[in-house]
Amino acid sequence: MPIPALSIIARPEDATAELIVHGVHPGEEPTAEGFDPELLRGIGATGEREQVVRAVVDGRRVAFVGLGDDTGSVRLRQIAGAAVRALRDVPTLALALPVRTTDDVLAVLEGAALGAYRFDGLKREPKPGVVEIAVVAGEAEVTETVVAMAKAASTAVWLTRDLANTPPNLLSPVHFADRVAAEAQQAGLSVVVRDEERLRREGFGGIVGVGQGSSRPPRLVTVEHAPDNATRHVVLVGKGITFDSGGLSLKPAGSMQHMKYDMTGAATVYAVTAAAAALQLPIRVTAHLALAENMVSSTSTRPDDVIVIRGGTSVEVTNTDAEGRLVMADALVLASEAQPDAIIDVATLTGAQQVALGDRVSGVMGNDEAFVDALVRASREVGELVWPMPIPEEMRSMLDSEVADLQNAKVGNRSGGMLLAAAFLNEFVGERDGSPIPWAHIDIAGPSMNTGKPFGHTPSGATGVVVRGVLRMISKMSRSAE
Repeated sequence: MPIPALSIIARPEDATAELIVHGVHPGEEPTAEGFDPELLRGIGATGEREQVVRAVVDGRRVAFVGLGDDTGSVRLRQIAGAAVRALRDVPTLALALPVRTTDDVLAVLEGAALGAYRFDGLKREPKPGVVEIAVVAGEAEVTETVVAMAKAASTAVWLTRDLANTPPNLLSPVHFADRVAAEAQQAGLSVVVRDEERLRREGFGGIVGVGQGSSRPPRLVTVEHAPDNATRHVVLVGKGITFDSGGLSLKPAGSMQHMKYDMTGAATVYAVTAAAAALQLPIRVTAHLALAENMVSSTSTRPDDVIVIRGGTSVEVTNTDAEGRLVMADALVLASEAQPDAIIDVATLTGAQQVALGDRVSGVMGNDEAFVDALVRASREVGELVWPMPIPEEMRSMLDSEVADLQNAKVGNRSGGMLLAAAFLNEFVGERDGSPIPWAHIDIAGPSMNTGKPFGHTPSGATGVVVRGVLRMISKMSRSAE
């Protein structure tokens, strides 16, 4: 189902929704604008952050959500999401939270839309959801552009979540490619789909090598937003392993569960490109979706095999479960061939990311400190949890191979696995005008999925992390080119 219809209203009195959500400030005596503190105490509304309490006041259905001690835009996004998530059985909602700025209103719109997400279309009886959300803007100066921005960003997150939540038997590389091809053209994007034969002819040895063990062949999908007024070009690359068994370096059973999410990077870059088109951003955005299924069979790539990446670099495969970097290598070479202004890749690349940064913070690495810092700032502006990480120089020597140009993993060495994977990818980023193309790599292995309870605007299952951060970065790049 689509995201709820979003709108802004001036005052709570203007709401036509079935239920209005009001914010409660904590304290010895909790307060909510327009309501008697005794009422709040009587229904148990304490102001504790994200607590949601329903009531009927003067014959009207209302709900109160705890604001906690921080009502900045980042926190408001989470609070709005938590409120709507708790009220998804109500078709129409209005949110009257303490907004002061345009960013606050945008945050509440986004958070509310993200909190309304539900993936239950495969159930016998899907539950109805929220269809309309209005946000009280108060004195904040807000235009319909803000609503359009919230709609585009939220739609992109929903799309990413939908794709990543889809069971792997329903989303092979071919299914994924066919869906993107059908949807992208409707969104005004150009689409190119490379099948397995074309991939072999054009030298995409990483994608072919990873996908050759599956009965469901690989694909490389390119979607592009190319407005006539674009003066800058950014290429996005997404890892799209639609299921990862580990290949012959087989994962244990406990690690194989949730491997349907291993294509989240590809879903992310596709959704961001679609959002850039929806917002008509004056920047050329190209996304390469490297799609393959990493399975076990008599045709699987073996440890000790040597494959050749597009452009001629040979790679000794020491671990078939380090497959994501192989498909990404092909796509990064292709991205570099276009000589763009910058490259951003998104991948559920390493378990080491979870060890280093946990399940909610994505790691950002790259070859250009200023570009990485700009991406981190843009991401944090919209409440994305990211952290810059280095690519130490000594990591490169760990990739040396006796029989090929590189090896894809250092088997037995558990030090800095996230950083080593980034060092491998760095080898496939090309140059422009004699200098490396600015490149940033985002490892979302842990944050891409939430296997615990929902929180804020984040549901269980696919999360859609970094979609809004990458979109904000591209939007800022488009404005800097004007």
